[in-house]
Formats: sequence, structure tokens, C-alpha cells
Amino acid sequence: MISDLLLPDGTVIPEEKRQPCEVYSRVVGYLRPVRQWNKGQKAIWNDRTPYIAHAIESPEVEGGSDA
Repeated sequence: MISDLLLPDGTVIPEEKRQPCEVYSRVVGYLRPVRQWNKGQKAIWNDRTPYIAHAIESPEVEGGSDA
């Protein structure tokens, strides 16, 4: 059941203004909607841990010349 959405700033979006969002995942080289998956595939999707990549600082190079 979809209900009204309360945003962090206090804004309320009523249920009738909301629309479903289609989520796709890459499966064996092609994109497929997650809603078409069977129970087993959905269970694996829910168990996944999202990977968050952080920026890597490049080391400072001493000397300043490429000689």
C-alpha cells in the first residue's frame, strides 16, 4: 500500500500525486526490470550490500620536475 510521502523539509506529497519508479538491474549483459524477477532473484537483490566508492587522494609528488 502506497501512502503519502513526508519529505525531510516537512513537505507532504499525497498518494495520488506519486507514481511508481521502475528499477532495472543488469543481468548477464542486459537490463531487466526488477519487478519481473521471481522470488529467489528478489531475495538475492534484497540481500545485496551497496558499494560506495570514495574518492582517492593522489599522493603529492616531491621535486616538481619530470627530469
